[in-house]
Amino acid sequence: MTDQGDGESRPVVRIVHLDGAAFRALVEGDLAAANAASPVPLSAFIAGPDARSVWGMRLRQYEEDPATGAWVTGIIWDERRQVAVGWAGYHGPPDAAGMVEIGYTVDPAYRRRGYARAALEALLARAAREPGVRTVRVSIRPDNKPSYGLAAQYGFVEVGDQWDEEDGLEIVYERPAGQA
Repeated sequence: MTDQGDGESRPVVRIVHLDGAAFRALVEGDLAAANAASPVPLSAFIAGPDARSVWGMRLRQYEEDPATGAWVTGIIWDERRQVAVGWAGYHGPPDAAGMVEIGYTVDPAYRRRGYARAALEALLARAAREPGVRTVRVSIRPDNKPSYGLAAQYGFVEVGDQWDEEDGLEIVYERPAGQA
């Protein structure tokens, strides 16, 4: 473990996957129902209005193919503190070219504590272990300097841009899945 300089060691996280019932409850903003369906306790932030579009996309994917539940966005779970600190995952299973796109959001109450880095590392480690994954992609709004700074530390390089209906212009970065 490394020290972050604030007396706390780096967080240890895992991505906890959800099922259709949990996704549905999150889309509806029903925290009690989401907690009843989730393997870990969730927060109001995770069930909040800013997250509903993410959960709606993941619910549609899950309903079309329940096997995507093992790939798509799940909960960033702090193993030591036993608390949900945000969500992270892939946008779906690897495509025909072996590419997965990752995304993560940390609850503002837990930002600047290493959770985004820990989630990114967990996602990259899984991508490296998966035989069907060759490329990892992340799309970042040009004004999101902290996310770009983190991605750059892990060897992501700019490969283009795209328009996202929800987030607007995004710069697309990629790196090989097995890159150290």
